[in-house]
This record gives sequence, C-alpha cells and structure tokens, in this order.
Amino acid sequence: MPVLEKIIIKDFKNIAAQEVSLSRGVNCITGDNGAGKTNLLDAVYYLSMTKSAFSQSDRYNSANGCGEFSLSGLYLFENGTENRYSVNVRKGQKTVRVNGKNYERLSEHIGVLPIVMVSPYDTSLVNESGEERRRFMNILLSQLDREYLRAMQNYNRLMMQRNSLLKSPSADIPLLSVLDSKIASPAAYIYGKRKDFSDRILPQVRKFYAEVSGGDPDIGIVYRSDLENTGMEELLSASREKDIAAGYTLKGVHRDELDFYVGDLPLRKCGSQGQQKSFTVALKFAQYSMMRDVYGFPPLMLLDDLFDKLDPGRVTNLLRIVSGEGFGQIFLTDCNKSRVHDIMDSLSGDKACFEAKAGTFTLLEKQ
Repeated sequence: MPVLEKIIIKDFKNIAAQEVSLSRGVNCITGDNGAGKTNLLDAVYYLSMTKSAFSQSDRYNSANGCGEFSLSGLYLFENGTENRYSVNVRKGQKTVRVNGKNYERLSEHIGVLPIVMVSPYDTSLVNESGEERRRFMNILLSQLDREYLRAMQNYNRLMMQRNSLLKSPSADIPLLSVLDSKIASPAAYIYGKRKDFSDRILPQVRKFYAEVSGGDPDIGIVYRSDLENTGMEELLSASREKDIAAGYTLKGVHRDELDFYVGDLPLRKCGSQGQQKSFTVALKFAQYSMMRDVYGFPPLMLLDDLFDKLDPGRVTNLLRIVSGEGFGQIFLTDCNKSRVHDIMDSLSGDKACFEAKAGTFTLLEKQ
C-alpha cells in the first residue's frame, strides 16, 4: 500500500514552492476558497495519473501560465521500500521518473499509485455528456488493467487515422477496410471490460448509496454500446457510407454510454440534487472499493469539499464510512474550520490538519 509521506511542489497553479510532510492516515486541509486546498489535492492526483484531475492542458497547471512546473512525492510501501516519484513539465515536454530513472512511456506509471478523487465536479457524471462517463470508466479501468490502457491508446490512434481518411475528398475504401479490421480487436477488449465493470460496480454503488443517504438504494446503471449485438468490424463496414458523408466515425465504443436511474426514472432528469450528489459519491466510493479488491490494498483517496451542501445526516454517514476499516491514506478539504476540527476529533489513528493560505500550507495539528 503506497503512502505519500512528503510532497514537494514548485510552480503548480497557485503553489509557488512548498514541501509538505503528511500523515499516513487522514490529512485535513482547511482554508478560504482560492487558498490552494484543491490545488494540493490535484498535485497528489497528478503524481498518480500524470495529468490534472481538472485541467486538460498543462499550460493552465503552471503558476505563471508558461506551462512549467515540477512535482515530487516520497512514497512508503508496505514492504518498507521508499520510492520517489517525480513529474517535470518544461517547454511542452513531460518527464516522469521513479528514483531518478525515466519511464520509457508515461503509461507504465498508471496504476503504480492507485488513486480515487471525489470532488464537487463529479455531478458532471450525471448531468454532462457521455464523454464524462466514458472518462470515468477509462480512469478506473486503466489503473486496474494495463492491457485496457493499451487497447484505449491503440483504439484512439486508429480512430484518428480513420477519421482523417473520412475527411479526405475521396476516401480510400481498401485502406478503410484495413483500419476497420485493426480497430476490431481493441474495441472488443474495451467493450468486454466495460461490460464487466458495469455488472460488478452496481451492487457496490447501491450499498454506498444506502449508507450515504440512509434511503432506499433503488438505483440502476445500464451500459449501452453499439457493440452489444455486433462486432466492431461489421459495425464499421455497415456504417461506412454514413461515416464518409459525416466525415467522422458514427459508431463504436467511443460512443458508449452509462445510464443512471433512480427507480425506473433517469437520474439526470428526475433525480433531486440530494439524490444526484449521493449517487455520485456512492459511485466514487464503489470505484474505491473495486480498486481495493483488485489491488489487495486501499488506494489513496482525495475528498475535495465532500461535505459542501450536504445535510448533517449525510455528513455523519460519510464520516462513519471513511473512519471504518478498509480505508488507507485520505486527503480531505473543507472551508469550514469548525467542521474540520469536529472531523479531526471524530477520527482515530494518524491524522494531521493543515491551513491553506495563498498557496502555502501550515501544519495546525498532527496526531
């Protein structure tokens, strides 16, 4: 189980230069909005995933907007080994190292430091387009399965080539046929893993939904894919004329969808704000549980403003969950200082509290 003992941050968002020693248990970060609480969590996330949880472009991750920053984390593993992982972004180039040695490919690092983030932006999983839900599946499955990550990379590369051909004045039909054949294998792998994921995660989501909301877990998740009744190569062949007319590929796993339900009604249209918030939290906790079962140890968990806009009953329920067995190192942010102190008092084991102010972090309490 990797535990982040120390993080060094330079020029990441509003954090100019900070070195923070952390608790192996719960780390609470309090402070005003804009003080840097979420940015600290995002730095931890970046060290695991080699990208921000929020910003797609590294230009927006640097303190001065020039796209240059560095992150370093010292991690302790269960066997007593300590490894230092670092990320350096400079002049558009990203380098990820372990103990000073470069990875040959960034993808080799994904899954080494498993992580789950829960944030207010998770409501986009319910309210935004299917791209958000596919991204959620990809983040989870890429950490669990290196072959899934490779399949996604191959699928995206081949799909870019296919779409480029479709945009040309006269599409090369023989070449399209070759690409369609190559795309079939990674598409089938992605579909199989996503289908298995949707079947396995629903019982866990229902369990956590009941624990968070205290209500009836009458919720559903339905995975829809163009590959449900046909193979990818046949699908692309049948859709070829329409694809040429459109100038891009209309069918495939890049169009997959997850539908969420409360009772028989779509959660997006008919669920209350409380139901939607409870569902997204339950979904992320179910992700955590699934990853813990596969790895055999708990991932790092980042809880960003989790208690914001939750009623006291749900706050109590969530604290009961994270203080139970099966949870490892936790990072938790909250603007409400009195609530943070209450949280610290309610939790046992190793814990620390920090105050964020203008991109700096001061230790207030450590036990």
